[in-house]
Amino acid sequence: MSNPLTIKLAGFANFTPEDAEALDRLCRNIFTVRGGRDLIRIGDRPEQVFLLLDGWACRYKDLPDGRRQILAYLIPGDLCDPHIFIFEEMDHSIRALGDARVAAIPKQVILDLTERYPALARGFWWSALVDEAISREWLVNVAQRDSYTRMAHLFCEMWLRMCQVGLAKNGTFDLPLTQEQLGDTLGITPIHVNRVLQRMRAEGLLSLCRRKMTIHDIEALQDAAEFDPRYLHLDARVEA
Repeated sequence: MSNPLTIKLAGFANFTPEDAEALDRLCRNIFTVRGGRDLIRIGDRPEQVFLLLDGWACRYKDLPDGRRQILAYLIPGDLCDPHIFIFEEMDHSIRALGDARVAAIPKQVILDLTERYPALARGFWWSALVDEAISREWLVNVAQRDSYTRMAHLFCEMWLRMCQVGLAKNGTFDLPLTQEQLGDTLGITPIHVNRVLQRMRAEGLLSLCRRKMTIHDIEALQDAAEFDPRYLHLDARVEA
């Protein structure tokens, strides 16, 4: 399996070699976007879908007073909304967090792929449903959990998602997020983010060094997060 999208979607459907080759052909038009640059801006009318191959990105919306809410994180293997070209214009923006490698896929290629390869269409469908489930869980996280629990929950989720595409090893994975970005995700101030991180370090749950996180006790972190991974549907493989 030669790209992270193949690895990810293989968790939702059983692929033939032809299916995998078709996914690999999506990665023809590859470019690098610098950290802090937008892939898509609110109001854009996209004609292509972006596939993240390396690096992270986020969906976000800015408020008139300058505040920002991060709505989702995109990691390698994630499509930046495979159905966005259905809408007349974008209702949110997508920004690279650090340098990222991205494949640009024309919308007609996506449509042809789903028509010709039923297993891939099913994989895209499962992936979209999981994205919706993650959005629901993020809503519960911000609205109902305290800051310590919601941060632990986010870290558990990102660890599992990175594991899913083979990018976590022995509890260590890239986490290219600033304290300000964590605050914009969790609805707390950067100062409070720092306090919660210090508490987690002191409890021996995790450590952060050079944009990498190491979870030292995943079971304890999951307990602190009240984490139930069913919404990620990691065992959702179905027959093609």
